[in-house]
Amino acid sequence: MLMTKTESHHPQDVRHFLAGYCAEHPGDVIEIDSPVSDDQDATALIWALAGQGRQPLLRLNKVAHLDAPVLCNVFGSRQRIARLFDTDEPGLHAAYQKRSRAAMPSKTVDDGPVLERVISGADVDLNLLPMLKHFETDRTKYITSGIILGEDPDSGIGNLSYHRAMIHSKNQLATSLHSRGHLWRLLNMSKELGKPMPVAMIIGGHPLFMLAASARLAFEEDERDIAGGLMGAPLEVVETPKYGIRVPAHAEIVLEGVIDHEATVEEGPFGEFTGYSSDRSTNNLFTVETILRRESPILVSVAGGNSAEHLNLGRIPREAEMVEKLKARFPSVTAVHYPASGTHFHAYVAMNQSREGEARQVMLGLLGWDQYLKNVIVVDADVDITRDEEVLWAVSSHFQPHRDVVIVEGLPGNALDPSASGIGTTSRMGLDATRGPDFHGTRARISAEAQARAAALLQELGA
Repeated sequence: MLMTKTESHHPQDVRHFLAGYCAEHPGDVIEIDSPVSDDQDATALIWALAGQGRQPLLRLNKVAHLDAPVLCNVFGSRQRIARLFDTDEPGLHAAYQKRSRAAMPSKTVDDGPVLERVISGADVDLNLLPMLKHFETDRTKYITSGIILGEDPDSGIGNLSYHRAMIHSKNQLATSLHSRGHLWRLLNMSKELGKPMPVAMIIGGHPLFMLAASARLAFEEDERDIAGGLMGAPLEVVETPKYGIRVPAHAEIVLEGVIDHEATVEEGPFGEFTGYSSDRSTNNLFTVETILRRESPILVSVAGGNSAEHLNLGRIPREAEMVEKLKARFPSVTAVHYPASGTHFHAYVAMNQSREGEARQVMLGLLGWDQYLKNVIVVDADVDITRDEEVLWAVSSHFQPHRDVVIVEGLPGNALDPSASGIGTTSRMGLDATRGPDFHGTRARISAEAQARAAALLQELGA
């Protein structure tokens, strides 16, 4: 069965975001009309630009074997994400928390552009979906931006979370769930009911919706409500034809179907956020019964591996929560930063230590609150924690290993941590790289006047 509907445009539409952003920040967008391969070229472009210190939004208009343009690296720049919240990078965490607290229930509407084409039954063919291969070591092409939505069968409360997926057959995807996550809990609830779990996978939504899907919430909370808070208006949703799952009306593509708790299929390896290719998987089978899509969809792709985009998308909602908690408990904390070099496993904290031992309290607090973290480094407030070299300088000049290390063993670890494979737990370390009360030394500095003269001279020389 095939139905078509007319296209529409809306502020909750990724196209609306793209048009506005290109108009306001044309220098932060690269549009490529030259032909590129669907085999690693998008990833290679992002890595090449990152090597130049650049993280522009990329639109690839002619990708081999795809009938859709590709939008990628949307979340590669923290500055770009901050602009979504009408703020700057230092204000990002507070702005995220303020909007997420203004969560509001989604609004069900009768129609939306995701219903322009509804394909079901024997017409379902996943081979026609736009997909990319991201790394040479990946098993095949993968959906990297797929947000799987399941709903509590009793309350209707939804859970949204990201899950990689590859084609298993014409109408089936092999995917990996998170065995400690809420979707896994919903799958076990379906198992108790003796039937497969109805789900929908959303591919391509407004960036604020995609950020909301990364939020860490209690089981009784719904990321769709957070999306409304981030957008400042209720998320408009339509019900999927077979199972009535409430999905974003302005998404590009939605796949509706079931995950069978009994079925397992091979999946992986895939380049994960650790920078390693991972074949660790729950090996779940997602049978797609209906495809909802726009007439001419855009593939919103997320670069996998330890790309800035992958890390920022997964990290910013968690960072915002951790920063708020830390600053509320320890007012002397001035800044918190999760460096890309540490994937999700490192954090840097800057503070004005008011009493001896306070840095240790801060480290233990953050290591206890954030289950991903393995290492926390605390430095003084005059150290720029957004620069790895500044933090390493503080470690080299302020830190004594015999005195300034805190190690805690036997805490829950991240399943994808290659150093903890098969263990299930991890040790965690804090490094106190503050100067301390007995430190004697004056930091060498250059006056603001001399720096201004140097900048002016370099500008005059065209350097």
